[in-house]
Amino acid sequence: MAGRKFDVEVPDLTGRRAVITGASDGVGLGIAGRLAVAGAEVVMPVRNQRKGEAAIAAIRRQAPDADVSLRSLDLSSLASVTALGSVLLAEDRPVHILINNAGVMTPPERQTTADGFELQFGTNHLGHFALVAQLLPLLKAGRARVTSQVSIAANQNAINWDDLNWERSYNGGKAYSQSKIAFGLFGLELARRSEAGGWGITSNLAHPGVAPTNLLAARPEVGRANDTLGVRAIRVLSSVGVLGTVESAQLPALLAATAPQAGVFYGPSSFGHLSGPPAEQALYSRLRGTDEAQRVWRVSEELVASGLRAGGTGR
Repeated sequence: MAGRKFDVEVPDLTGRRAVITGASDGVGLGIAGRLAVAGAEVVMPVRNQRKGEAAIAAIRRQAPDADVSLRSLDLSSLASVTALGSVLLAEDRPVHILINNAGVMTPPERQTTADGFELQFGTNHLGHFALVAQLLPLLKAGRARVTSQVSIAANQNAINWDDLNWERSYNGGKAYSQSKIAFGLFGLELARRSEAGGWGITSNLAHPGVAPTNLLAARPEVGRANDTLGVRAIRVLSSVGVLGTVESAQLPALLAATAPQAGVFYGPSSFGHLSGPPAEQALYSRLRGTDEAQRVWRVSEELVASGLRAGGTGR
């Protein structure tokens, strides 16, 4: 599954356990397949079991002996995140690679998670934040590489600190940017805390550029009955080589998760970092503030704790 005239070399991952969110289709499925072909044991936590089973079948068509399995996870429910953590902790197997890839993008109307958080902030950021917290003992045991998938949207807008849940004035694009900025700041703060605490965890970021994934396609579960004009345009531009493909979009995270020496931030390297071969790149300005990263961590801890206390009854 190489990109357009370029690819990355994935090392032998025999004996390594990899957990990938959002691996039932698109970029996540492609990454899961590459890791499985390289010999990793791949755990795919999914919300839709039927799609998960189809994904495993697709991987086994490439690699009949692939060691792949499903677990249940809905990142928009902190109870579900906690349940997955309990399952993996009970299995007591170190996690060597964690790719936080799943996400939701720009519901046309404001929606909330099971715990009452704005859907994008709650799923893209808080769900993954809680997952890492749940798996921390296994990540330490595996001296894990944690790669968090952000977006070019993390180079736009800002965190709406006065209204994190967008209750007063919802803007889907700005809320999406907020979720990815917070998520990126968290990933970098995880690296700093690991280094300071001797956790042995390496944490970095990747973004896929722009490609015709299903994020902007018809998704009835987020209130989008039809494909957006944006994804239609992206498909056309991808087909003529201006933008990336689903195959090329998986490469930055794949490189970030498996390169022998981990960099900080990976993305496509062609014009505007929208497509092209994956490479390290400069951090977006919105991801550089250590004070803001510490604030994200602190507030995320408080929000996750409050959501778990509420037991998914809403806020």
